[in-house]
Amino acid sequence: MPKALPVIDTSAPVCCAPVAAGPMSDDDALSVALRLKALADPARVKLMSYLFSSETGEENSGDLAVALGLRESTVSHHLAQLRKAGLVVSERRGMNVFHRAHPEALRALCVVLDPNCCR
Repeated sequence: MPKALPVIDTSAPVCCAPVAAGPMSDDDALSVALRLKALADPARVKLMSYLFSSETGEENSGDLAVALGLRESTVSHHLAQLRKAGLVVSERRGMNVFHRAHPEALRALCVVLDPNCCR
């Protein structure tokens, strides 16, 4: 029987001692791993890149699909994974959903991996 993964809230930026500070607790390691897993796909990395480089700071799913050359449903799936990890914030306006990167979450993840990275 497969082991079920624990359910944890990954919507807030990761907050724990840096990896280099010493052995992490199981909960902290899982929290970091789930966020890294959300980024472990080339399409998701490209989505984050587009969102960070957007002139308006946000993009809708249709525009992102065209930019990446993917179906809108595929982009929506990837955005959902990034949103669950707290790396993307989405807001519905009428018929469109606009997405923007959550820079504090990515910065917090960087600090956990290397406490000197964002100085």
